[in-house]
Amino acid sequence: MLDLIPLTIFDASQFFQWFVDNANYLFVFVFMVIESSFIPFPSEVVVPPAAYLACTNAGAGAGMNVFLVVLVATLGALVGAFINYYLALWIGRPVVYAFADSRVGHALLINKEKVRKAEDYFDKHGAISTFIGRLIPAIRQLISIPAGIARMNVGQFAIFTFLGALVWNSVLGALGYWLAETVSPDQLFDKVEEYNRYLTWGGYVLAGLCVIFILFNAFKPNKTKSS
Repeated sequence: MLDLIPLTIFDASQFFQWFVDNANYLFVFVFMVIESSFIPFPSEVVVPPAAYLACTNAGAGAGMNVFLVVLVATLGALVGAFINYYLALWIGRPVVYAFADSRVGHALLINKEKVRKAEDYFDKHGAISTFIGRLIPAIRQLISIPAGIARMNVGQFAIFTFLGALVWNSVLGALGYWLAETVSPDQLFDKVEEYNRYLTWGGYVLAGLCVIFILFNAFKPNKTKSS
């Protein structure tokens, strides 16, 4: 599965092939805006193939640069994150939860538990969550919502979101670069799907380490200063 999103939403393999045939910077930007907003869409069918094409310099990727692919994808992710941020800021917490519990929200794979999970994560970890959250499956697209609800400083939000998205897209870009050296175009989709499983589990490991760190700091005994 690509980023744990059910492939019944759309035919991922057909989209993947369409994207390979038509990839350009504009499409990278637009689809990463979609991926980073509340619409479920896997970045793994955008950045790795675009980076792959840029590295092979063939077909739709002719003239593209892998570093610009990562940058454009990151800017798209930032715009998508701001969509969530301002929707949460303007609509407010009660309406966000009502939407998450609606049929439309469920159709978009959003529910109260997911929003509450993202909100709790933000409340516990502060601004740094907008950075770490961009690297964790199921949190990445939703972490901007509690930031908006909490009225996080816009500049701070932009910086942490940009850096987190840059790290994630750099990993995906590096995957596309490596696959360009090792696999043929007809193997690309299967390999991206295969290695994305490792990235997903890596995200879960990161989340687990964060939880352990938080619990350690929460329960470690306080040192009393000697008088």
